Amino acid sequence: MLRLRKDQPSLWESVLPQEMLTLSEELTKVDALLSDERFLAPFRDRFSCSRGRPTVPVATYLRMMYLKRRYGLGYESLVKEVNDSFSWRRFCQLSFNEPVPDATTLIKLTHKYGEETVKSLNDTLVLKLKEEKLVRGKKLRLDTYVIEADIHYPTDTSLLADGIKVITRAVAQVKKFGVARQSGFVNHTRRVKKILCGICRVVKERVSLSSARLGEAKKKLLKLARQVVARGKGVQVEAEAEVVRCDGKVASAVSRLRRWLEGTEKVIEQTEAVLEGQTRLPGRVVSLFDTEARPIVRGKARSPVEFGRKVLLGETDKGIITTYRVFEGNPADNTLLCAGVKGHRRLFRKRLKAVTADRGFQSRKNEEWLAQQKVPQVALPFRGRPSQERRTYERQLWFQRLMRFRAGAEGRISVLKRLFGLGRSPMRGNAGTEIWVGQGIFTQNLWQAARS
Repeated sequence: MLRLRKDQPSLWESVLPQEMLTLSEELTKVDALLSDERFLAPFRDRFSCSRGRPTVPVATYLRMMYLKRRYGLGYESLVKEVNDSFSWRRFCQLSFNEPVPDATTLIKLTHKYGEETVKSLNDTLVLKLKEEKLVRGKKLRLDTYVIEADIHYPTDTSLLADGIKVITRAVAQVKKFGVARQSGFVNHTRRVKKILCGICRVVKERVSLSSARLGEAKKKLLKLARQVVARGKGVQVEAEAEVVRCDGKVASAVSRLRRWLEGTEKVIEQTEAVLEGQTRLPGRVVSLFDTEARPIVRGKARSPVEFGRKVLLGETDKGIITTYRVFEGNPADNTLLCAGVKGHRRLFRKRLKAVTADRGFQSRKNEEWLAQQKVPQVALPFRGRPSQERRTYERQLWFQRLMRFRAGAEGRISVLKRLFGLGRSPMRGNAGTEIWVGQGIFTQNLWQAARS
């Protein structure tokens, strides 16, 4: 059963000194913003308010998530900090004799509410700031960056080793329930470790990546992975025949084993293709734990290839992000401009007067489309060698002013990465990354509104 707010205040709030209950200026403004009933509407529309066990009040959950992302806390650290602070308890609308929600409860609620609820919260906040005339929405600057997945740097050998380890672990979990006893399975994790240590010793000698010694080690690991997958499939088949008379935990363990087997088979196939000389593999697996993450070439000096997802950000005045999208893979920037402008106009309709972005968004098609949308000022630097007429156009005062406004997008991305954890997503999958990005942007917008 969905609870929106706490039922009644505690008697302790009238007994304790007022100094202990005073909120900081920032938290006072954020609390006033979140007190709007419209922030509860996305939860009320999507979840039942009359059936099931009572949940953590939505008002409490939203405020705890703000504190978590604002101060970069983990779930367990958040619970401890809220439990120890009188002012944070009051901000989260928790009585002083009331237990703080458990960390695992907050994690489950985050996944339960999902990415669509977070998007609705962001739209509601932007509309509220628009009504209060804190933002006008006449200017829009667009930019993209890569949010990295929470994975290690993928190599063929490390992915094969990961596959062998997780299959071995999953088989042990299945056999722990007393099923698939007839199928034999050998634990090869120590042998895998020896092969990896041998590869490390060869690499330290600064040999070429095409060295025969590295190739032999990779072939050994590949052969071992094939054996483990074959044995694992035998366990899977026998377990699936017995899982009909078992409970849900056994079925869940068998499902995990099937998923790891399928993922490891893909890694084996792409490793064999690499050994045959194929270097371009569309849909390449870069992690068994986040199979939807993609290698993205951005041409940066420090990290030419990043592994994760591309994020489009649309920002208006006062540093408020009005629209965002998370994309799988690496779509070209000039194909994303229309999506960014439409996302902004959903909330601001005909108020948009100027659009700017870097030269990656520029194309004749995009400029013609913006002209059809009756956007009077468009500042997109020309890609390639401009003509004299184009140079004269880009030297106009309004164009230069918009380009200075566009430069602030880099600083905004830096703030999102450093202060709100949007450099790397600990939540896996496209849906998890969208939740993580949405929560970070919601927190950033609240923070910016409190500073205005």
